Amino acid sequence: MVNPISLIMTLDKAVKWHQSLQINNKELVVTNGCFDILHRGHAEYLYAARQLGDALLILQNTDASVQKLKGSSRPIINEEDRAYLLASLRCVDAVVIFNDKRCTKAIEQLQPEIYVKGGDYTLETLNEEESAALQAAGTRCHFIPFVKNLSTSQIIQKVLMTQTDV
Repeated sequence: MVNPISLIMTLDKAVKWHQSLQINNKELVVTNGCFDILHRGHAEYLYAARQLGDALLILQNTDASVQKLKGSSRPIINEEDRAYLLASLRCVDAVVIFNDKRCTKAIEQLQPEIYVKGGDYTLETLNEEESAALQAAGTRCHFIPFVKNLSTSQIIQKVLMTQTDV
């Protein structure tokens, strides 16, 4: 069994790893996100993403970038613990923690064969810089539907409501 810590890598190491996959005609799937409070919706999404290629790399936002995206009360789980949980999933081959609001620089360096986002996105609603980087790399994009009624925000709301009932 692989130690999850060994699957958490720097972007430079991930680029070299991707090059070794390409030498063996393997396709890299990349997705990105905060992945705060890991739940079944995340697991189903990541499993489906992994089915699209030979290896799955997750670009995970740092705590600072999650705060910029979601507000000062987030993340609930710190970046090291989120990365470890993601790397522990059988369908995940590698995790890179990135500190930008968007993963454009990582996409430009990795040039993955496949990029996956949740069903709340379309080609038209992807961030313009990320979309341009994906087009320049010749990356194929896939959008995976969400599991209904499962989101980190909904889980947080439910916990907060439960606290007021106590």
